[in-house]
Amino acid sequence: MTSPAAVSAGAPGTLGNRPGGRRPAGVVVRALIALTKPRIIELLLVTTVPAMLLAQHGVPSFRLVLVTLAGGTLAAGSANTINCYLDRDIDAIMKRTSRRPLVVGGHGTIKPWEALAWGIALGAGATLLLGLLANWLAAALADAAIVFYIFVYTLLLKRRSPANIVIGGAAGCFPVLVGWAAVTGTVALPAVVLFAVIFLWTPPHFWALAMKFRKDYAAANVPMLPVVAPQGVVARKIVWYSYAMVAATLALIPYAGWIYGVLAAGLGAWFLVEAHGLDTRVRAAPEEGDRAASPAPMRLFHLSIAYLTLLFAAVAVTALLPWGRW
Repeated sequence: MTSPAAVSAGAPGTLGNRPGGRRPAGVVVRALIALTKPRIIELLLVTTVPAMLLAQHGVPSFRLVLVTLAGGTLAAGSANTINCYLDRDIDAIMKRTSRRPLVVGGHGTIKPWEALAWGIALGAGATLLLGLLANWLAAALADAAIVFYIFVYTLLLKRRSPANIVIGGAAGCFPVLVGWAAVTGTVALPAVVLFAVIFLWTPPHFWALAMKFRKDYAAANVPMLPVVAPQGVVARKIVWYSYAMVAATLALIPYAGWIYGVLAAGLGAWFLVEAHGLDTRVRAAPEEGDRAASPAPMRLFHLSIAYLTLLFAAVAVTALLPWGRW
């Protein structure tokens, strides 16, 4: 579940912690929302609705869609908030995250215990909302995403292994399972394929970001792959994962239809061109010690967001078409 979410809390964070000072309600509310990393949640929700449309092969009830999106928002907000609570020490070191509400200017807008309580409350709300108004399988999958992100990614892998984002990124794949389960009460093979697409998309997406902020991660002693491996190795792995991701998107054709297949193939070619472009720029870049100079990796990062959005838009649109299936 991973993209840039550095959120500026600004001067109010310091104001809120003056001796005897009171924090304005608006400052606290904005800080609590910022802890949930809304920009990341937006991308997660982009994958939820198309999965629901494909599961239904039509439009599910508006109530169910609203409940699922609300529950997914609460679940993702819970995981992100607790992640901020656990990572507040390294967030203070990294320039990209140094203005998050728990660490801004060394005087957090929100106290750590408040953030933890907020995260737990959001998770409880997600469980009850999905369980009571959708079904308990959807609720259990949302809870699994929270647990996986907190315990597997944040606590177990992030600070210990360069495979952190490869394995831990699975947490961001759960929304498609939640959406499918909310509609059908089960998890079927097409939902697993969608899960695989996002799972394989995550390393190229995040490694491109980590190439840009390699010094940040190195300063915080977080072993992201670009910190521990030469950029040529990172670029090659991005290419390999990109091919695997495109293959996974094509595996959905029997369920989503040939029109989706044409769109997925075109989008996949676009992504592969940029992945190879990054690899080419890395190879051509002058050496900087034992590492190559940064070859504009954010081009792939931003393209990856557009790619995933368009791919799932293709899933959604073709799921609604009365023709174009096998």
